Amino acid sequence: MTTVKGACVSVPISKLLLADSPRSRAVDSSHVELLAQLEEVLPPITVHRDSMRVVDGVHRLEAAKARGATEINVVFFEGTLEDAFAHAVEKNVRHGLPLTLQERTDAAARIMASHADWSDRRVAATAGLSRKAVAAIRRMSADGRAGEAVRTGRDGRVRPVSSAAGREHAARVLRENPGASLREVARVAGISPSTVRDVRNRTASGEDPVPVRQRPPDRRPPVPGPATPGTVRLAAAREQRMADCSRRYANLLHGLKSDPSVRLTESGRLVLRLLETRLILIGERDRLLQAIPQHCVPNLSAAVRQCAEAWDEFAQHLETFEAAEELGAG
Repeated sequence: MTTVKGACVSVPISKLLLADSPRSRAVDSSHVELLAQLEEVLPPITVHRDSMRVVDGVHRLEAAKARGATEINVVFFEGTLEDAFAHAVEKNVRHGLPLTLQERTDAAARIMASHADWSDRRVAATAGLSRKAVAAIRRMSADGRAGEAVRTGRDGRVRPVSSAAGREHAARVLRENPGASLREVARVAGISPSTVRDVRNRTASGEDPVPVRQRPPDRRPPVPGPATPGTVRLAAAREQRMADCSRRYANLLHGLKSDPSVRLTESGRLVLRLLETRLILIGERDRLLQAIPQHCVPNLSAAVRQCAEAWDEFAQHLETFEAAEELGAG
């Protein structure tokens, strides 16, 4: 979305037009009267350059008229009228006379119709709503495009609505290039390095790279029936892999704790404490999974993945440092 550009300029009021406001009542006369009585200079209004429509500052414009002014300070907005409306909503949410909940809800529905590629988080930030509320509006909106494959986030980056396709692409890349780094695969597949790591772990253990909840219905496993000897063996094998993983991790941690250069430094002790939490998590996994409220699962899952990505980045820095040390020694 193009935004405000250029310096503040003075423009004749007669050249300005009122834009399509996100407010149900475009002008609040009492607010205009309050602004007109202020002695201080009001901030410039924002005007859509191509149409000369007021994007933000209608009440300031009306207050200037009430004072008898013939010109007003303006900064220009360059972009489409749809972008101008979204900008007006964002500006009105953040300052001045606040929008009502209904006005913000209506504005969010309109923004989703004109910017169907925007993520729920981006629409929520623009309209002053929660992401959960925006998701509900999208589901109920007749204009919502449920088939959109990607959406644009607040940072301007395009991301898939579902990572299923990216996971499958990553699995192919890993098969063809087993030595590729997580970041290289992530860049090619359009997913995060932590997701690539999960794909790698899944494929290494013979699992589908896409979690069950992200698969289309025809690829989801049937509802499990009574346990059979085969399923019992698979479950036992999975538990054995987890136990082996825990044992290897505990041995690595014990080795680090036994190293004085780690144990006797403040930074080393900090790393050890952080690593110990992972050991606790392994031991308490099932109990913790049962105790987590269902409504907290999405946020907690996202937080855990962020932590995993941070650890992965830390590991890559360590490996880069080690490679540099070896090169220097050689």
